[in-house]
Amino acid sequence: MHKCITCGAELHPERAKKYNYCMSRECQEKNAKGLTMVAVGVNKAAEQYMILDEDTKEELANGKYHDQRRGSFGTSGTAQPTQAAPGSGATTAVASQRARRRPAPTTRPASKPARQPWSEKQRRLAVLYNEQGLRPDEIAAKLGLSSYAVTQIILNSRSRGKL
Repeated sequence: MHKCITCGAELHPERAKKYNYCMSRECQEKNAKGLTMVAVGVNKAAEQYMILDEDTKEELANGKYHDQRRGSFGTSGTAQPTQAAPGSGATTAVASQRARRRPAPTTRPASKPARQPWSEKQRRLAVLYNEQGLRPDEIAAKLGLSSYAVTQIILNSRSRGKL
């Protein structure tokens, strides 16, 4: 028979498998300990969360979990990377990571919308033919456009509420 270490009350056998204290408020407040969670950077798209116990601390210290975004092993990225000797031509982990980054995508200025490869008249005719039940390839043959362009006209008109 298992007993609570705080008040001496009898523990249910299933509870006694994991805990050595009962469910009373006083015993819970005295004995319950929160779990410390750690986010381990597994890859660029996701992190894995683990309970920080002795085994996890040892794995982090041994470098099992390498966060590719930070260039550090198992830390929050506050550790300073080691500097290469001057003139050796070697780069730091952070510098090599920065070199692999993609350049920022270029954007169009807000004042100039992208030019469509069709005219306003072609757009109106394509919408009319589509309302009459013609398929995009049939409309394309009538207007001298590609089927892809006609499909884009129709989708664009639907998204703007003109169809």
